[in-house]
Amino acid sequence: MAEHPDGQSTAAWTAVAIVLLAAFLISVAIVIVSWPMAIVGIVLIVVGGAAGKILAMAGFGQSKLEHSPKSTEAR
Repeated sequence: MAEHPDGQSTAAWTAVAIVLLAAFLISVAIVIVSWPMAIVGIVLIVVGGAAGKILAMAGFGQSKLEHSPKSTEAR
């Protein structure tokens, strides 16, 4: 598990939290038939994706793993 820390970054957690909030708002909007709330949820989905990307570009994302070259020796 330590080899692949997928999604364990501030950027990923922020994006997921915002998109989860958006999904909740859209779900509630469907139940109570509220277009303004649904539109806010849709906008938050875009904001969540943008926030994750911006935070990753600012250095809060996952660092790239450096792979060692594989051996080409025959075994």
